[in-house]
Amino acid sequence: MKKVIKIRNLDCAACALELQDELKEIKGVEEVQVDFMTQRVSLSLADETAEESEEKARYTISHFEEVEIVEGNAPQKKERHIKEIVSLAVAIAFFIPALVISFFDSINEWVSFGLYLASFAAAGWSVVWTVIMNIPKIFKGGFHLGILLDENLLMTIAAAGAFALKESMEGAIVMILYGIGELLQSIAVGSSRGAITKLASLKSDGAILLKDGKEEEVLPEDLKAGDTILLRKGDKVPADCKLLSDYAEIDAKSMTGEAYLQEKHAGDELLSGCVNAGAAVTAEVLRPEHESAAAKILELVENSSSKKAKPEKFITKFARIYTPVVVLLAILVAVVPPLLDGYNFSKWIMTALNILVISCPCALIISVPLTYFSGVGTLARHGVLTKGAVYLDILAGIKCAAFDKTGTLTEGKFTVAKVNGDERALALAAAAEKCSSHPLAQAFKSVEATRAESCEEISGRGLKAVIDGKQVLVGSRRLMQEEGIEFTEAETSRLVVYVAEEGKFVGSIEIDDCVREDAKEALSELKKAGVQEIAVFTGDTRARAEESLKGLPLDTIVSDLLPAQKAEEAERLSKKGKLLYVGDGINDTPVMKASDVACSMGALGSDAAIEASDFVLASDKLSALPKAVKGAKKTRRIVTQNIVFSIAVKVALMVLSVLGFVPLWAAVLGDTGVMLLAVLNSMRMRAKLK
Repeated sequence: MKKVIKIRNLDCAACALELQDELKEIKGVEEVQVDFMTQRVSLSLADETAEESEEKARYTISHFEEVEIVEGNAPQKKERHIKEIVSLAVAIAFFIPALVISFFDSINEWVSFGLYLASFAAAGWSVVWTVIMNIPKIFKGGFHLGILLDENLLMTIAAAGAFALKESMEGAIVMILYGIGELLQSIAVGSSRGAITKLASLKSDGAILLKDGKEEEVLPEDLKAGDTILLRKGDKVPADCKLLSDYAEIDAKSMTGEAYLQEKHAGDELLSGCVNAGAAVTAEVLRPEHESAAAKILELVENSSSKKAKPEKFITKFARIYTPVVVLLAILVAVVPPLLDGYNFSKWIMTALNILVISCPCALIISVPLTYFSGVGTLARHGVLTKGAVYLDILAGIKCAAFDKTGTLTEGKFTVAKVNGDERALALAAAAEKCSSHPLAQAFKSVEATRAESCEEISGRGLKAVIDGKQVLVGSRRLMQEEGIEFTEAETSRLVVYVAEEGKFVGSIEIDDCVREDAKEALSELKKAGVQEIAVFTGDTRARAEESLKGLPLDTIVSDLLPAQKAEEAERLSKKGKLLYVGDGINDTPVMKASDVACSMGALGSDAAIEASDFVLASDKLSALPKAVKGAKKTRRIVTQNIVFSIAVKVALMVLSVLGFVPLWAAVLGDTGVMLLAVLNSMRMRAKLK
């Protein structure tokens, strides 16, 4: 049983790991993921004890520091940081006179000591209190020393050690600088989190239901398929629906990232989250609110952080091992060198305190998840949804891209262009296609025909149906050949559907389908983004594929493929480098599974599209794809920068500390500076992708 619990007031990534460890100890909790960025706890519970386990988990969460459980859709409280600001203001108010007094020998040094101590208490009381509260947790369910070895303990030891060595000014400034750093970090993270939670504005607050000629205001979740709603100018579309009015102008920027207005006509689909920018119109609800495009976008983005990229997993493991190792190193520095340096313990204890301060892993455990989180959000703003940070890493390294032809590089909006042979072929094909979910069936929607009595889909070839008691074959040239039907092949570059009845050829239907307007530019931009080979996998004939895709910058066209053969071609192409496959997400499941990373074109109403792929182009625009690749590369680049920069600076500061060039306050400033620079660098992901 899966359960997601929304929370608030989870202040740091280290706390998230600590809470996660506590929840893992609960009997019946099989898997747990505590997400610091989205403020969500995802639980996988054993069915037989699910209720009891969930109750214990809720108790643990609500009694963990200041964490609160958010029930239902209650909004997250805006973080104002008043408590932290007041504490720092009081600390500085004590620190400044203490600093001034310390320059006057005539004033008793105990006065300045008392003021420094008061400054330390004001800035660091919450840090010390956290350390005290962590002590009993060490022995809960065994012995867990790692719970105590966090940045709070490191800073407490450093400050207390400074006071013990009569370095009162450094003891106070350690806590003040650390508090300022934590505050700035919290503001930066909150800002990034707020940018993502703005996606919640995709959901409409209300809807106007038209019933029995009257207007009734209802909640979007109360709408059901078939309801008729009114959309006034400026109204947000509350659920996926079909336009009933003749014409509408729709602002889809929040969904697709495109600024221009979309023109919609009667029968066109309107996705939830879009805004009616024109006159009032009526529409018919297609799907309930919880199955809508906006709901799926929010679900994808909120759940994306549960699938962590390799650097995130590395940092999590690194932080667990790194802090205890550094504490041991600091102890050795405090004890061993003095034995060789005339028993000068005060000097080396101060060096050890520097190492403790510098070693704080906050810069890494905050900035790396933050970068991926921001990357996922940035792609979402450009109409590209991802299931997890792990797929961003894979997308950043792709060398090859393969595309389905129909509905991907082409519009997939089929229309009947011409009928060859007996005119009955059209009615027979329409009767059979009414039983099919294939996109090609759309071409026969407007044709009046009775539904086939029975119908069997032959993968990659067509349909075998019974119409008026007779067996009818509707499909490709290959189907006719395999069934031994003598037929007249249509000489055209269009897609052709052949029809046979009782073993005899009846006729063929030519279907029109145009290449997408942005296909050429999108493929060219993919090349610029580092994709070395672009291929097309299609079940169509080579002649028709080449004709319909003429002018596109393609390296390879592989034609006459069945779905299983597409998977084989994907495995062959992936030997040249990581492979991205882009398809409609419905009939391409085998090839999507065979690729390193897969992307579906739009189809937000289709669960199959989301299940089969790692990315979904909500905008249904190929132009969003190169932006996704560039965004993924930028994300990985920033993550690498943060890891290398943070570790390099910390190692340099430790070396300088051992050599005696870095005082304690400078070590704190250096650690805080590294953390802030890493966080600010992460926030570059929020910039618009070009």
